[in-house]
Amino acid sequence: MSDEAAPVMVIPLETLDVPALINYIKDLEASLKNVQFDYMLLKEQYDLLVYKRFGRSAEKLLEDKKQQLLFGPEEVTGEAAVQPKAEELTEVKPFMRKKAGRKPIAPDIPRRERIIDIGEEEKTCACGAKLTRIGEETSEKLHIEPPVIYVEKIIRPKYACRSCEGTEDEDTPTVRIAPVEPAIIPKSIASASLLSTIIIQKFEDHLPYYRQEIQFARIGVQLSRQDMSNWQQQAYGKIKPLFGLLKGVLRSGPVMKMDETPVQVMGEEGREDTGESRMWLALGGPPGKPVVLYEYHETRGAKHAQEILTGFRGYLQTDGYIGYDAAVEGNAAIVQVGCFAHVRRKFFEAVKVSEQKTLAEEAIGYIKKLYSIEAELRKKHEEDGNDSAEKAEGKQELFRSERKESTGPVFEGFKAWLAEWVVKVPPKTMVGQAIGYSLSQWEKLIKYVESPYLTPDNNACENAIRPFVIGRKNWLFSKSPEGAESSCGMYTLIQTAKLNGLVPIRYLTALFEKAPYASSREDWVKLLPWNIFKNS
Repeated sequence: MSDEAAPVMVIPLETLDVPALINYIKDLEASLKNVQFDYMLLKEQYDLLVYKRFGRSAEKLLEDKKQQLLFGPEEVTGEAAVQPKAEELTEVKPFMRKKAGRKPIAPDIPRRERIIDIGEEEKTCACGAKLTRIGEETSEKLHIEPPVIYVEKIIRPKYACRSCEGTEDEDTPTVRIAPVEPAIIPKSIASASLLSTIIIQKFEDHLPYYRQEIQFARIGVQLSRQDMSNWQQQAYGKIKPLFGLLKGVLRSGPVMKMDETPVQVMGEEGREDTGESRMWLALGGPPGKPVVLYEYHETRGAKHAQEILTGFRGYLQTDGYIGYDAAVEGNAAIVQVGCFAHVRRKFFEAVKVSEQKTLAEEAIGYIKKLYSIEAELRKKHEEDGNDSAEKAEGKQELFRSERKESTGPVFEGFKAWLAEWVVKVPPKTMVGQAIGYSLSQWEKLIKYVESPYLTPDNNACENAIRPFVIGRKNWLFSKSPEGAESSCGMYTLIQTAKLNGLVPIRYLTALFEKAPYASSREDWVKLLPWNIFKNS
């Protein structure tokens, strides 16, 4: 092979069509810009997927962290590094270091004392005198015992007359015996305490029934996962009237928050087992009686949200899903409110993956101001439990008016910023999408200042849906629509109990003990979380 360069072809200039060549070069430059833009969009999407898969879920920027960079963007040099300016001097308070070592065990845990003493022969001195106890050294170790499980043997004595064998009293049975006590699951070995433990372990501790089956076997008890599943269904069927009451309380409050998440349910009629169904969540209720309702439905259709909202009058706070718009269309009794957490999340994701991160950080700055105002005013107007109803209402009205006044300039500044950049930033980029979403939701976003019961975001609802999402990672799917419905019922009871300051297992145990005796609406009202332990 020859090392000589290939001859260069020389084309006479007079033979070139220069205008056509210039146009061709411009077309190539335009195509290159389009390719570069498409590459940037794809890179943003790829980086976002990587970030969601491997990045931290907490939405914290560098300035949010307690630990800052050791040096700023520019290193300090010269006299400024040695001689600080007068206005930069500040008094540093004495630093109190926390005591190192293990934290003490909580004092409310019961103690059992065990004394390790020397032998009696060692308690005599060489001089013959008896040693005197002058003190002691103590240490603590934490012990745990396996759960205590026992069988309650119920005995019902039988009585009969040996003299007349019942012939003298034909109005009563010949053999007399106390009636069987009503039970949440008749003719079953499941007590209220066992049933509540099983339910709590699945829906609060996220332990599927097949793992509980193994757990029970370790302590010598044979309980099949099928039995536990059947007990769940039967218990749910018995307490169904309670959910109608809870739904009524949910709708009676001034604010309702809603969200939904996917769930896989097998055995749905006319659908593949791999299809995606929905678990809907609504959080509401009057002050002092919060209710969180979980409902399973096959689709994400607006009709399901509309059914939950039937009879509700007030503010509805949600994300930007258009199904909520359709659900309240034409309903003047419901005012839609947006969620600043969703707006912030979109800009935060842009910070992590976009070349326009500075713009996204500016937007987050406006949102942080709104949250700072919210925190300061709520702390300032925090209600006292001893306040009268009139005084509490006065505090709420003052909070509402001050919040509206304080947030006004921030809203104006943020809206102007969005209007300025919406025409400058390509709408398909991460920042462009965040700006477009913010503007499309703007009128809903600023509505939260109208009610003291509203917050800037829908986080309370997302926090309520999180236990379901964590549980879903363990049990993966529901084997039937009936199972999905009863699971939603158990989540409703547990999370509503927690919102009302109750220990869920105590509430469920009391509910399962008393529910078999309930026969009227008044009986079921007494079993609501805020009533069940009254006068008990």
